[in-house]
Amino acid sequence: MSKEMDFYQNLRVKIKKWLDSKSGADNKWAEYILLAPDIFHLLYKLTLDKDVYVADKAKLAAAIAYFISPVDLIPEALLGPAGYVDDLALAAYVLNRIINNTDPEVVRRNWAGDGDVLEVIQSILRVADKMVGSGLWKKLKARI
Repeated sequence: MSKEMDFYQNLRVKIKKWLDSKSGADNKWAEYILLAPDIFHLLYKLTLDKDVYVADKAKLAAAIAYFISPVDLIPEALLGPAGYVDDLALAAYVLNRIINNTDPEVVRRNWAGDGDVLEVIQSILRVADKMVGSGLWKKLKARI
């Protein structure tokens, strides 16, 4: 892996490698964890979009910082890619709040992943409490 690879590319490589392992293949949240690179990319792209309010960009920046921080509620350093469930849940929560202030087409045009991004976000939010645990989920939402 070259040093020039950015966080998004590194994350994609890590998750793909993990999914090929027994622990990744057996993880019940694997299909959601696979969305992490695309969700991260969306956060980044929206921070650059002129049609997103500055206040919302601050929330996006906070979600990006949480994503890349080695210190969070479910650390990737200990759990590998399975530790991205809290990052993913927080990002979906932030994105959902931004969709309420922004034309959904702005979010759609910045989405590089598969499927309808609005459905993807809702799908993550439906399982976030189970993925993260209700106590941690409440703490995460309180950070934003």
